[in-house]
Amino acid sequence: MLLNEYRKQIEQSLKIAITQMGEKNRLRDACEYTLTCGGKRIRPLIVLLIAEALGQRQDVLPVALSVEFFHTASLIADDLPCMDNDDFRRSRPSLHKEFGENIAILASYTLIAAGYEGIYKNTEIMKKDPLFVEKANEALFLSLGAATRCAGIQGATNGQFLDLFPPDANLETIHKIIYQKTVTLFEISFVLGWLFGGGAPSSIQSLKDCAYHLGMAFQIADDLDDDIQDASTKNITNIVRVWGREKSKFLLKKEILLFRESLEGLGLWTPTFQELYFFLFSSAIDKISVKGTF
Repeated sequence: MLLNEYRKQIEQSLKIAITQMGEKNRLRDACEYTLTCGGKRIRPLIVLLIAEALGQRQDVLPVALSVEFFHTASLIADDLPCMDNDDFRRSRPSLHKEFGENIAILASYTLIAAGYEGIYKNTEIMKKDPLFVEKANEALFLSLGAATRCAGIQGATNGQFLDLFPPDANLETIHKIIYQKTVTLFEISFVLGWLFGGGAPSSIQSLKDCAYHLGMAFQIADDLDDDIQDASTKNITNIVRVWGREKSKFLLKKEILLFRESLEGLGLWTPTFQELYFFLFSSAIDKISVKGTF
């Protein structure tokens, strides 16, 4: 499987990146603990697969790690007692349970900073290539803008706030939570992978649309799986609570199809992206009982 080779590359690069975060102490150990506790690595995979589709014109590993750092930092914060209060993450004690809340918060700060450092590193790599040196600063500015917006109060941060304090259970509120908390982190992956892979900035809106369809499908599928558990905890931000299972499954199918169409339109429907597509959604596709074909 091609995806497994990319995952191995990501894991090896993460190990190296951890050693470059500074002297070994409990803070660096906490970063290592949370970065090596598994996960599908979907977001850095997207970055690498975009570079592959663009012809591997640029090394995008630094920004591939950046999106994983941003994502992991958000998970650390989500798990804190003052947030979602989760004691476990991927079958291991959450970071704050293992290292304490103070170190967990500092680890989150560390990974956010490391994410922005990756954007800087990739800019320097781009500047060394005569074919892309003129694109380097534009890629830097656009990527910083995307990362800042998507990770900040217009994106994942506000999404977590609304998830904690939803003003109501209306569809508009739930849609905003999904967009800000889930879609935006996929958006960073698509935009950074495309710009540092040498793609034209004129396609950014299409990339955002592609990320939107992926993020919506991803969250709806997750909400369908969590529906029974969320009902017992009265989670009002589960989209199935508002739409019901059948309408949610119909929308899930629509978003999955639109995601594929977006990939095709961007020239990203490569064998490896197809592998990721079916890895993410084959189970959901099997469960959807509405008319239509995939």
